[in-house]
Parts: sequence; C-alpha cells; structure tokens
Amino acid sequence: MILIPAIDLKDGHCVRLKQGDMDQATTFGEDPAAMARNWLDKGARRLHLVDLNGAFAGKPQNFSAIKAILQEVGEDIPVQLGGGIRDLDTIEKYIDSGLQYVIIGTAAVKNPGFLKDACTAFGGHIIVGLDAKDGKVATDGWSKLTGHEVVDLAKKFEDWGVESIISTDIGRDGMLSGINIDATVKLAQALTIPVIASGGLSNMADIEQLCAVEGEGVEGVICGRAIYSGDLDFAAAQARADELNG
Repeated sequence: MILIPAIDLKDGHCVRLKQGDMDQATTFGEDPAAMARNWLDKGARRLHLVDLNGAFAGKPQNFSAIKAILQEVGEDIPVQLGGGIRDLDTIEKYIDSGLQYVIIGTAAVKNPGFLKDACTAFGGHIIVGLDAKDGKVATDGWSKLTGHEVVDLAKKFEDWGVESIISTDIGRDGMLSGINIDATVKLAQALTIPVIASGGLSNMADIEQLCAVEGEGVEGVICGRAIYSGDLDFAAAQARADELNG
C-alpha cells in the first residue's frame, strides 16, 4: 500500500481546503518544492499535486510551482497532478516537464472524447479522478452532482486504457472523518486496474483498514489534511503499511 502525500497548490502556496471550498483554505507552506522534498525525505514513493486554481479556471495556473516540485523530486519518485487539465497540449507540456501521471477529473465525465484521445496519445500516463457522493459522480470542483454511477463510468474508462482511478468521497474530504472503505472496495472489485482511495483519511486505523483490502485492488491512498495537521505521522504510517503488507 503506497501512501501518497498531497500538495494542493493555490496561488503558488501549499494549502488544504475544507470540503473543496476555496474560501476555506489553510496555508501550510510558502515553498512547494521544499514541501515536496520534505515528503520525499519522510519516505514518500509518489506525490499527488493539485492545481486548485487550475481546477476552477479550467487551465494550468500554478505551472511555475509545479515545475519547481518536478525539478526537486521528479527524478526520484513519480509525481501525479490534477486540476485544470482539459486538452492534449496541457498534458504534453506537463509530461515533457517530468510529470509521470496526469489526473483528468471533470473533463473525463463532461468530455469523454478528450479522455479517449488522451489515453491513445499518452498511454500509461492517464489517471482518472472520480469525485463521488453516495455512489454518484460530481464535477466542476464538486459543485455539480451528475446522474452517473461511479462504477459504470470507471469500467468504461478502464476499457479505454486509463492507468488507475482515484476515488474521492467528497462528503469526507478534508474532514478527517475516515475513508469510505466500502465504496472504495466496491469500486476496486468491479475493476482490474488499481484504485487509489482519497478523502477523509484521518489516522492509523484507516491505514490498517486499507491494508486489509489492498488485495481487492486498492493500491494506495492520498494523504491530505491528516499529515499536515499532525493527526497522522506519515513516515510511521508508511512503515506500518509496509509491515502489514510488505
């Protein structure tokens, strides 16, 4: 089980949001590259970046901070990024800069033709992020709920060649209320590609519960607020996951 620290970027700084609300941002660091180095030093094997301004604007907004992170750690560990990725040129720009995976969220749901093209052009580099509430997919920075079932969409995307699915429970994200294990496992069981859990991670018990279902296809978990607030010691949590599942 890999634990993936999240670095959420807003106006070039590292922040955390509550429930996806840009007005409820807590700044955790002014220097994103130093934050990336910090997580690498603590044993991170992959990093998860979010361009928050980009997610709301629909195009890259924190490119210089992202580039600085890639220069700092990009040769050591894979880095994945979501937020504002709506066209193939953007994907190419990021991959050329050293990004390993791009995460397509809203655009995958609203413009499936784009996702299909991205999988064809950049096979092995495309992850889809599905934000869900009660099994239904949400889009546009969580502001709209769609009628799509998460499992149905994910299966379609798997057929197109998506590398993995990040499943975020938006009722829990940033709330330290525990991962929605049941929904994550249900999704993982329906797919052959890996699922990465996200939203609500709060403590070591969550890590242990996730490790127990890793065999179902849950490859990793995004670590956000809990590792910044001190509720979860990242290095200790990754060590515990390794101890449980090797």
